[in-house]
Amino acid sequence: MLSVIYAIAGVAVLALLWKMLYDSTHFEITEYRIADPRIRKGFRAVVLADLHNKQYGRGNELLLEKIREGAPDVVFVAGDLLTAKPGADPGPALSLIRELAKDFPVYYGNGNHEHRIKLYPGEYGKLAEKFEEDLRECGVEPLVNERRTLEEFGVCVVGVEIPKEYYRRFRISPMGEDDLGELLGEPDRERYTVLLAHNPDYFPEYAGWGADLTLSGHIHGGVARIPFWNRGLVSPAIRLFPKYDGGLYTEGERAMILSRGLGSHTIPFRLFNPGDLIFLEFSRGEEKRLPQLLQRNQGGALKTEGLDKQER
Repeated sequence: MLSVIYAIAGVAVLALLWKMLYDSTHFEITEYRIADPRIRKGFRAVVLADLHNKQYGRGNELLLEKIREGAPDVVFVAGDLLTAKPGADPGPALSLIRELAKDFPVYYGNGNHEHRIKLYPGEYGKLAEKFEEDLRECGVEPLVNERRTLEEFGVCVVGVEIPKEYYRRFRISPMGEDDLGELLGEPDRERYTVLLAHNPDYFPEYAGWGADLTLSGHIHGGVARIPFWNRGLVSPAIRLFPKYDGGLYTEGERAMILSRGLGSHTIPFRLFNPGDLIFLEFSRGEEKRLPQLLQRNQGGALKTEGLDKQER
């Protein structure tokens, strides 16, 4: 009897390890639809977050293939395409942006990793300076508390880079009522406002500032998701069962779409939590309509092709 128990346990462990390997090397494609009267012309966007220098195929060929198949008009980056690690090579992030910038306008919002390499030049040398220089050579200017107006579409894209104190571990530091206004100024209420804000913990503050749609990342889907309950286990801030772990969230008439990310760092695996490539379909509507989840499809893997949750 004991040998049977050991055999079952062994099979379960092997199955879990296989699932971990699979989810760590694959991504899903998630699509949402958004409508608003201020949107002048329909368009598609792809959202990238938390790649952390990962490559899906040589030169990220599988990721690029799926992005191009999705036919976006613009690319939104919600931060952390690279990993802040002394001596780390940002080449995979740069090569991906370089390829995308050949075909699409790229709006790049920094994450805490892009921010960190700027804050500590003694630790990272000239990595931040070189990374931003290479982005500009691709025609991409990071949106650091700045905005761009997409006049053709009636959309304003804003990138916020919040101070490092808002990325503390174990707890969420309160954000002052006027902090976002001081960083960003007043929102453009004549246009639909998309905010690239890496840390989702402050979604109520982003919505209160005036972001119609916040695009975030950072949580990596909780690294591992609990089957059936479908909640993320832990955040990068080492908090169990984070409130915002991936998917769609709303505050009144404002929404946040939180990417589960495409890569990993520190905890170098994903479980019941494949990577997340997001497409957004924007359209003009007679009345404002919150984002609607359309579908999820299998995306790609490191070497070969090819969680659901209750949206809140």
